[in-house]
Amino acid sequence: MRQVKTYQDKKILVLGLGKSGFAVSKLLLKLGAKLTLNDKADLSKNQNAQILEKMGVRVIGGKHPVELLSQEHFDYLVKNPGIPYENPMVQEAQKLNLPLITEPEIALSVSEAPYICVTGSNGKTTTVMLTQQILDRYLSRKGHHAYAVGNIGVPISSVVEKATKDDILVCETSSFQLLGVTDIDPVIAVIIDIYNNVHLDYHKTFTNYVNAKLNVTRTQSSGHYFLANFDQKDILQKEKQATNAQVLTFSENDRTADYFIADGYLQNQHGKIMKTAAMKLPGLHNQQNALVASAIAQLMGAADEDIRSVLASFTGAKHRLQYVMTLNGRKIYNDSKSTNIEAASVAIPAFTEPEVWIAGGLDRGFTFDSLVPLLKKHVKAVVLYGETRYLLADAARKAGIAKIVIENTLQEAVPKAYDLTTAGDVLLFSPACASWDQFRTFEERGDYFVNFVKELKTK
Repeated sequence: MRQVKTYQDKKILVLGLGKSGFAVSKLLLKLGAKLTLNDKADLSKNQNAQILEKMGVRVIGGKHPVELLSQEHFDYLVKNPGIPYENPMVQEAQKLNLPLITEPEIALSVSEAPYICVTGSNGKTTTVMLTQQILDRYLSRKGHHAYAVGNIGVPISSVVEKATKDDILVCETSSFQLLGVTDIDPVIAVIIDIYNNVHLDYHKTFTNYVNAKLNVTRTQSSGHYFLANFDQKDILQKEKQATNAQVLTFSENDRTADYFIADGYLQNQHGKIMKTAAMKLPGLHNQQNALVASAIAQLMGAADEDIRSVLASFTGAKHRLQYVMTLNGRKIYNDSKSTNIEAASVAIPAFTEPEVWIAGGLDRGFTFDSLVPLLKKHVKAVVLYGETRYLLADAARKAGIAKIVIENTLQEAVPKAYDLTTAGDVLLFSPACASWDQFRTFEERGDYFVNFVKELKTK
């Protein structure tokens, strides 16, 4: 870890005690900062809060004391990415012109290891996991490592201290994290894709969402690389205007891109990398994720054999079109990360077998008519639950699906869906909605789904 003087003896307020708040607090202490941590939750019995107090952090829980910002002179406010900018502490900080910084920016500023930043509406986690495994295979021959960090669930702050200049950080970066970033310089930055109707409850407008994503490349050096989606022409123009880095493109089908898929192969302009049929992951969208991971790996020096070995064995990130099991001839997949219509629209056509589809969740005011052609082509029956069950049922009727079952909960939906399958079918859980009507997170929702499937096995 590089020792920087930026935060030494600075008074810093950390807002939010989640994984990243805990990790960045410990990092800032090592960098000599004087910390106050605030969370509106009651922290009196919180183990991590107690650890930080013993390390010298002043911890304030149970409320947001807005008056604290004017009473004391803080040099920085570190905001948890999930906290909206409408939060009273954040708004007061902005009124006082208190600099807002983020955990990724702090951590990356002290990283000795070169780092890669991957963002996008869909496919981030799978791409990061593939990239990390390929690069780790490559680096392990020299006794070094690649680490998957960031929005994937491992705070960058918790890894930078042990990552050396000969290691590599592969960082998943969300729009929430990137909105607060002002100065990062990844060796390779990637925007996999950008879709509308994603996180608009946070960003308010599509323009704001795009601008947040573009922060992944705005401050890149001219000698570094930016990987852009050649198939999203409007976004590509904005990306080219925003970056100083060398732009390389990838495409699902256009042979004029630097990296592309054609004739059943992942390819670049110099030749074929790997047969798509040899990949374990299903779906064209996962072929694109693999293509992006291959491009990153090649740019970082990995051999094609490293790429082929990982892609031939990787079966999927948890909750992202994750293969669960084959039960009495039915293949069952957990795609709980499908928190929006766009994610479901890439999961549904990922299979050639007939599908029974489970969907539902939080109602964000959208209709699901865009899924009608896919449902008509791939899905033979649906089981729907949660706030959006009747909206989804309307789309299923428009698709001409004869078997439409409506339940209140996911627990009720799983056995009903299984009863509608026959040997050779796929049972696909791809909700197309956020989880927050019945679950705290998509991870919790996916774990419950897997448990409900395991219960089927015992009946």
